[in-house]
Amino acid sequence: MIGPLFGVHDYGAFCAAIVLFLALPGPGTFALLTSTAKGGFRAGAAATLGVIVGDQVLLWLAVAGVAALLAAYPVAFKVVQYAGAAYLAWVGLRLLFSKGDGRASPIRIEPRDYARQALFITLLNPKAIVFYMAFFPLFIDPATHRGLPTFAAMAVTIAAITAVYGLLLCAFAQAVAEKLRAQRWLTRWLERAAGLFLIGFGIRLVRD
Repeated sequence: MIGPLFGVHDYGAFCAAIVLFLALPGPGTFALLTSTAKGGFRAGAAATLGVIVGDQVLLWLAVAGVAALLAAYPVAFKVVQYAGAAYLAWVGLRLLFSKGDGRASPIRIEPRDYARQALFITLLNPKAIVFYMAFFPLFIDPATHRGLPTFAAMAVTIAAITAVYGLLLCAFAQAVAEKLRAQRWLTRWLERAAGLFLIGFGIRLVRD
């Protein structure tokens, strides 16, 4: 376990969670794969940029709500932490018992302006803002966080990891796409691993 860094509680677990969530097939993953298939690595890289920008918009909206609650109602913030843990545990249970179909439809990408299309796909994901609202409070310790610098460090970390993951995914898009389509066990394993991870976070928060 890596202790507080940049005011983030358990920074190592925070990074590991981001990587695991990125690996789960979803709208962002399909946007990158589809863009790369239609326009090559450059199109995939452009789509990666769109996903990053969309994520940053959503996470800063979430941060604004979390920061305001933390400053004005410390007790209510603790309630939000527990509610967030319960929500992530519920998502974890659904992933744990998933049949491995990803619950995601292929994304429609036209062969033009890949960054803009990926941006809108990210922004229009209705579960994303809820996820960020539940995710951020789990890694914030009211006693040690530094306010805006802590949130900025978390945002930069997510952007950097997403960039590395997205570019690697685009570079090996054909192989990854084939595995996702032909080997359902891979998707099922990723979903169940993420489910256990989320449930673990929920239990850990309740016990702390």
